[in-house]
Amino acid sequence: MAQRRQAEGDPAETADRYRAPALDRGLDILEVLASEVRGLTRAEICEAMGVSASQMYRMLERLIARGYVTRLDGGDRYALTMKLFLVATGHPPQRRLVAQAQPGMDAFALEQRQSVHLAIPERGSAVILAQASAISHWEFCARVGARMDLFNTGSGQTLLAFQDPARLEETLGTWGIANGAERLAPVRDALEAVRAKGYRVGASGQVVGITDLSVPIAGPNGDAVAVLTCAYLGRPGDAPGDAQREAALHSLIRLAESLSLRNPA
Repeated sequence: MAQRRQAEGDPAETADRYRAPALDRGLDILEVLASEVRGLTRAEICEAMGVSASQMYRMLERLIARGYVTRLDGGDRYALTMKLFLVATGHPPQRRLVAQAQPGMDAFALEQRQSVHLAIPERGSAVILAQASAISHWEFCARVGARMDLFNTGSGQTLLAFQDPARLEETLGTWGIANGAERLAPVRDALEAVRAKGYRVGASGQVVGITDLSVPIAGPNGDAVAVLTCAYLGRPGDAPGDAQREAALHSLIRLAESLSLRNPA
């Protein structure tokens, strides 16, 4: 009993007894990178950890190979990916969002005879998380799991437009985009116009004849956590002018508002 109490009585001694230096070093790298939204160079990681490059090199390469760390723009700056979050949480927020959104998306597709998809920001892209199609013998729809460019798609620009402008570049850093200012420069005016309207309507940059209707889903702080996009197709028999498209847009806005999580004022 005395020996057992002695072994259990000193946590520091127990921790030293079961040390795994390689594992500790890997966890140190993750912890150092977790606090750096713009990432760190290899030299900066070494300096923060107080180790030499040779002590850290292989561990960093293994974290990259396993998908926990990424090289920003393929260079010598490293940042965390979303994998650690996915492993820790099993993605329950996204599952809940899809569970809540899918019935409304299905109803929208049936009522408006248009497809609609739900996209979220992930690792520098807009990723399609869910989709609903109109009941028809033909359709145009986006594939679940597809990645879209943030800067030249309706979903991507809407996600960007509804982030806090004061920290948008920092937000892009957390999404894995290091050259945020440079990428934003050509689209800043367009993003401001989208933010002022509260939604985006524009010709698809990928398919001729499609008009993207994109509406943000707000999180508790007002930033967009997701976006609903209808790839609108005109059909024979539609109401004259843009009345049918406007009806689809307002229906999409109501759906997005019902899914938003803004804190009460």
